[in-house]
Amino acid sequence: MPVPSPGHEATPRPAGRVHVVGSGPVGLFLTALLQSIDGQAVRLYERRPEFTRTRMVSLAPYLVADSIESYEADPIDGENVEAIFDPTELETRLAYRRTVAPDLMSLLRDWTLGFVPLNTVERSLSTLIDARRTGTVERIPGAVSAEQAIAMLEPGDTLVDCTGSRSILRDALVPGSDEFGRDRNTVRVQLEYALVVTFLYGRRYACNEYCKYYKNLENSEYKFIPAVHRTFHDGSITHVTGIIGISQDLFEAMPPAFDGAWLRDHFPSVAQSMDRFIDKIRAETHGELVGDLEIVRIPLYLYRARNVTSRAWRASGADHPLATAPVFLLGDSAIGSPYFQSISLGFECAFFLAGHIGNRNLSVEEMLDRYEAFMYRQWLRVYMRTRMIKHNKDLLESVDDTFGLLAKLHVY
Repeated sequence: MPVPSPGHEATPRPAGRVHVVGSGPVGLFLTALLQSIDGQAVRLYERRPEFTRTRMVSLAPYLVADSIESYEADPIDGENVEAIFDPTELETRLAYRRTVAPDLMSLLRDWTLGFVPLNTVERSLSTLIDARRTGTVERIPGAVSAEQAIAMLEPGDTLVDCTGSRSILRDALVPGSDEFGRDRNTVRVQLEYALVVTFLYGRRYACNEYCKYYKNLENSEYKFIPAVHRTFHDGSITHVTGIIGISQDLFEAMPPAFDGAWLRDHFPSVAQSMDRFIDKIRAETHGELVGDLEIVRIPLYLYRARNVTSRAWRASGADHPLATAPVFLLGDSAIGSPYFQSISLGFECAFFLAGHIGNRNLSVEEMLDRYEAFMYRQWLRVYMRTRMIKHNKDLLESVDDTFGLLAKLHVY
């Protein structure tokens, strides 16, 4: 990692304890990275006693890239990365990645091949941490509040908030009298409301943009848009994840999760778009659904923390624990993005943070400054990518409506 710049302390920073609050995939991944650092003690705070989330996730190939070319290979994201990040920075990050323990990188390589259940990721990381038997990770069960997290900090400690979209510390990072006020430190960009539909299909099946268009020809109001990338289990079973855009009124009239039968009974016009798409898959490939449809309704929006560290508290000079202890937001605590990007983004940022925590030649101030700058660039990256995906999705849904399509085009 880079050496400290002039003006920062020259003596190595002590290896204080790192408190990782939140044992989701990103918290566990960061813990596994920190566990490989000599002399690094970690306390992992786990709210859930077991891993029960079965939804399928797909991790981005850039997590295991071994060159700048492969890191920028994504057709949507590649140009953004090239524009935002300096090649020297990318090379430095890739060099750190090559030092990551083989057992952890082996898991990542498997997960980037296709879809994997979320609880498989969590259980595998948890098992890896225990199997290493380093004696440096202390696991503490139970929920932790913002007040408790701040109170447990001792001199030399570092706190990393991995508690997700409802982060316990995000809005506490802005100095002020009401330090736990809602949305003091959060910027949100509303995109749309959607149903996320997942199912298993008993044949090999792949879908590109042509497929999405032709299979939606009869869907005038609602369109089922599946993700492009998928994997085949046992050589024939395909996992399919897709979204259907809905209005806010429909969103508010639906429960958080339900199955296909419930959707057909209560909102048949929405269900028809999904069923027509699936029927055309059956006609082409002569397969059947395996099990039932799983549907959740979610608001698709981007958000970020204006401050992803306790740097503002340190600059305030206030007599407060956050003014002395380095605090970092990681994963959905810092940036949340739809279209199945969040976990990959969280892992990418965990690489960066773990490398800086492990670099004892960096001062606390330099760590905070670099992380703030890095996370802002990641925000630009995910914002540009998400806007492009949403725009392309809107264009696809308007292909047969000439005037609707022209209204969504912005040419020069």
